[in-house]
Amino acid sequence: MLSSRRLLCSRCSTQSLLRNTPLSRHLLSTLQRPRSVLRTSPSIPLRISPLRSLATSPPSTAFVPPPPSSLPRPSPPKTYRRLLKWTRRLLYLALFSTTTWILDRTFYASSLTRSLRTFSLGLLVAADYKLNFRPNPPFARDIEAVHIRNAQRLFDLLRTNGGLYLKIGQAIAMQSAVLPPEFQKMFARMFDDAPQNGWSDVERVIREDFGKSPEELFGVSFEGVGGKGIMERTARASASVAQVHWARLEDGREVAVKIQKREIERQVGWDLWAFKVVAWVQSKIFDLPFYTLVPYITERLMLETDFENEAANSERMAELVAGESRLRGRVYIPKVYHELSSKRVMTTEWIEGVRLWDKQTMTASWQGGWRKGSPGCRGAALDPPSQEDLRQTIQSHPKDEKLKPERNWWKGSNGKGGLGVSVPDVMTTMVDLFSAQMFLWGWVHCDPHPGNIFIRRLPSGKPELVLIDHGLYIHMDPKFRHEYAEFWKSLLTFDNRAIKRIVGEWGVTNPDIFASATLMRPYSGGDNSTSNSIRNLSKSEQRKRSYEMQQKFRKGMREILGDEDKWPRELIFLGRNLRIVQGNNQYLGSPVNRVKITGMWASRALVDSPDLTWSEKVVNLGKHVVFRTVLLGSDLVFLMSKVRQLFGTGKGMEDDIEQSMKGMAKEMGFELNHGVFDG
Repeated sequence: MLSSRRLLCSRCSTQSLLRNTPLSRHLLSTLQRPRSVLRTSPSIPLRISPLRSLATSPPSTAFVPPPPSSLPRPSPPKTYRRLLKWTRRLLYLALFSTTTWILDRTFYASSLTRSLRTFSLGLLVAADYKLNFRPNPPFARDIEAVHIRNAQRLFDLLRTNGGLYLKIGQAIAMQSAVLPPEFQKMFARMFDDAPQNGWSDVERVIREDFGKSPEELFGVSFEGVGGKGIMERTARASASVAQVHWARLEDGREVAVKIQKREIERQVGWDLWAFKVVAWVQSKIFDLPFYTLVPYITERLMLETDFENEAANSERMAELVAGESRLRGRVYIPKVYHELSSKRVMTTEWIEGVRLWDKQTMTASWQGGWRKGSPGCRGAALDPPSQEDLRQTIQSHPKDEKLKPERNWWKGSNGKGGLGVSVPDVMTTMVDLFSAQMFLWGWVHCDPHPGNIFIRRLPSGKPELVLIDHGLYIHMDPKFRHEYAEFWKSLLTFDNRAIKRIVGEWGVTNPDIFASATLMRPYSGGDNSTSNSIRNLSKSEQRKRSYEMQQKFRKGMREILGDEDKWPRELIFLGRNLRIVQGNNQYLGSPVNRVKITGMWASRALVDSPDLTWSEKVVNLGKHVVFRTVLLGSDLVFLMSKVRQLFGTGKGMEDDIEQSMKGMAKEMGFELNHGVFDG
C-alpha cells in the first residue's frame, strides 16, 4: 500500500499530497519562484506538514514560466572591433600602396619606388657601419665581412635601379681604388653594357621631340625602298642614360643616333634628389665633410642628360683642337648634325675605328696598302655599299640587327691585320690632349675611359685619336687654372713652400696626401707627416690594427677635403680625369712618362696662356727652361723602368708607381686597386 503524507504550505495554507513522488506542482511552483522573491521574505518560513487526504487536495495548476524581466541580462555578442579596425587599416594601406605604385610606374617611371629603395638601403648600410665598424664587430665576423655585405647591397641597388644610378656607380668604380678591396671587386662589373630599350620606346622619344617618325626624320625605310636610307632598330651600344643606333641617311652619310632612354627624363630629378638626401645622411653619420660638394656633382650629372649641352661641348672642343698646332691632325672630334638633334636625341657622324682597349688590333701589322688610312680617317666619307648589297642585307636580316657594312679590308685576307700604329704615339697624343684641356684651355672632358676613345690610322702611318661622348665637362676659371698648373710644377720640383701655399688656399690641411693623390704616386718631397703618423700606429693584434688604419684613412680624407667652402669643386672631376688617363697608360704597358708630359704642359701653359701679361709670360718662360732641366731626372727614372721591363724584371713605370702607392695606401688603411679596366 502506498504511504501518503500531507504537506502544508505555511505561506498559502494549502494542503498537498506527497505519495512517494516529487512535490506537488503547487509546491514546486512556489519553490521555483524567483530568488529575489524568496530573498525579500526571509522571515516567512516554509513549513511542510503531512497531507491528511488525497481527495481534499485542489487540482494542480499548469506551470507558469517566469517573466522575461526576471531573467538575467544576456552577455553582448563578440564583435572583434580591434581585429576589424586593423583589417580595415591594412586594406586601406594595401589599396593606397597599389594605387601609388601604379601611378608611380605609369607617370613617373618608378621614380618614387627607386627613391624609397635608396633611402631604406642607405639607412641600413649606415646603421650596419655604425654598429659594426670597430675592432670586434658584434654582428659580423670582422670588418671585411661588413664591407662585403654592404658592397653587395650597394651594387644590387645600383643595378636594380638602373638609369642614372648606373652612371653614379661607374663614377664610384672609377674612384674605387680608395675604397676597400671588397668594393673594388664588386664595382669592377659596373662597366658592363646596360640593358637597351625596345624600338617602341625609341620611336616615342623621336616623335615627342620632333613630331615625326624615324622614317620621316632620317629619310629611311625599313623595307629597303630604293633611294631611301636605312637604320638599325637594335642598338649598337647601350649605356646607363642612352643607346646608340646606326643609320645611313638618304644622302649617303652614315650617322650615330644617340637616343636618351625614355624613362630618364622622368627619373633624373628624383634620382639626384635621393642622391643628395643619402649623401647628407652619410656625411652626418660618418662625420665626413663632403656634402657641400654634392650639389656641384649633381649639377654636372644633370647636364650630362642634356644632349644640346653635349653637342655644344663637342663643337667647342673641336674648335680648340683645330686652333692648337700641337694637336691639329692628331685628334678628331665627330661632327654634330643639329638638324637631326634635340635635347634627347643627338646625331653625329659615324666613327669607324678601333677601341683603345683593343691593343692587339692597334699594334698588328697594317695590310691596307701603302699610304692609305683606315676608313673615315680625317673625316673622310665612308665608302657606300651598293643598292644590291643593301637589299640582300635587309632580306637576310629581317629584324634589322646587322645592316651596317663591315669595313675590314685593311685587316687583309686572313683578317689578322691591324692598324700598325705605335702605342707610345697613341698614349702621347692622349696625355697631350687632356693636359691641354686642363692647363691651356680650362675645358676638361671628364669621362675619357677606353670606350670613349677610338684610334684610326692616318695615311702617314701615325695614329689619329677620336674622342666621343662629350656630356661630362667642367670649366676652370683662369685663376684656378693657373694655380693648378703651378701646383703641378711644384710637385715635380719638390717646391714644398709653393705646394703648401696653393693647397692652403684650397682648404687642404694635409699637402702630402693631396700631392700623392694628384700624382697617382707617393709624394716623397714633403715633411713626411703622413708616413710618420702611419708608423706611430700601434702594433696590436691584426683586427685592431686594421680598424686603426681605416680610422686613419678617414682622418686623411677629412684633411684632404679640409675647408669645404674653399675646396675647388673642379678637383673632383680633375682627379677623375687624371685617374682614367693613368689607368689607360698602365693598361697599354706604360709606354710613356705620363707624369713628365703632364708637368711639361703645366709649365708651358704658364707661358702660352692668352690671359697672362707679357711680363708674366717672360718670367714663366725662364722658369720653364729651368723646369725642363729638372725633369731630366724623371727621364732617367723612366728609362730605368723601361730597361727592367725589357728584361722581364718589371712591368713599366706606371706599375712601379702603383706598387709604391699600394704600399703607402695599405699603411693608411685601404687596399689600392688601379685595375678598374681589367676584364
